[in-house]
Amino acid sequence: MLEKHGREGRYCLKRIYINEEYCIGCRLCEIYCQVKHSKSKKILKAFKKELPDMISRVLVEEIGCNSFAIQCRHCSDAPCVEACISGAMTKNPNTGVVNCDEEKCVGCWSCIMVCPYGVIKRDLSAKKAASKCDLCFDEEIPVCVKNCPNEALKYLDIKIKKD
Repeated sequence: MLEKHGREGRYCLKRIYINEEYCIGCRLCEIYCQVKHSKSKKILKAFKKELPDMISRVLVEEIGCNSFAIQCRHCSDAPCVEACISGAMTKNPNTGVVNCDEEKCVGCWSCIMVCPYGVIKRDLSAKKAASKCDLCFDEEIPVCVKNCPNEALKYLDIKIKKD
């Protein structure tokens, strides 16, 4: 996920980007995200038995006839990490990915209040933990990107300067 380029200290990281021109608002990204993070990992079982407890970590917004998917931007300054009172929100220093340790989360929702994109959600199903995009860390490509029928979602490299 992180590779160094040249002597100038640039690092290459991956992030999800949306091309609104191609998003048709089908919400398949939401569905595949819900199934990926469900207990069963099976679409029919998840929707028949787990539906009230399933949360999508990507959200499709619609404004008029325009639609686009939004999810955690894994901010460089990550205000959610700074606001977290329990240390559940952490930022990986090598990849820049912001994750929430649901075991540590105390449900104070400070992260939700400071998120500039409004993409952290309350998971009230069992443990009252914050829920956010984890870039499907155990997949090569996040499931929302992999299953977007119009390729409106892209998983691309970004270049940043590392101090």
